[in-house]
Amino acid sequence: MNNLTAKRKAQLQSIYDRNPFVKLLQMEVIELHKGETVLSMPVHDEITNLWQTAHGGALAALVDTAMGVSCSSFGKLVTTLEMNINFIRGARCGETIKAFANVVHNGKSTLVAESEVKDSEGNLLAKARGTFFVVGQPKLD
Repeated sequence: MNNLTAKRKAQLQSIYDRNPFVKLLQMEVIELHKGETVLSMPVHDEITNLWQTAHGGALAALVDTAMGVSCSSFGKLVTTLEMNINFIRGARCGETIKAFANVVHNGKSTLVAESEVKDSEGNLLAKARGTFFVVGQPKLD
């Protein structure tokens, strides 16, 4: 695992702290390294489905964000080209879940990342893979 400088971590954290959708879903960056990240998200009533488990769209947003943060750690501003996700198990309301993401390909114009979502007991809830297109460099403070 490659470490990022404290300044770079703070800059990336600041970008995602200002993201309104990340705030809405109450996502939080727990760990951040070059090419790897861990995000958490509480499963609360507003993001559940009829069965009181996390809606698939909320899980998809979590893994998309986690993979995007991992890609951004290379100093690249990216947008999602495609993503697939397998839903394995439901995330219960009241649970805080975590997405573990890592970049598996860091190309000049595209990156490929993978992510797993787990509950507090380590159960696999979802697995995803995405392709991201480089659109520039993040505007950092």
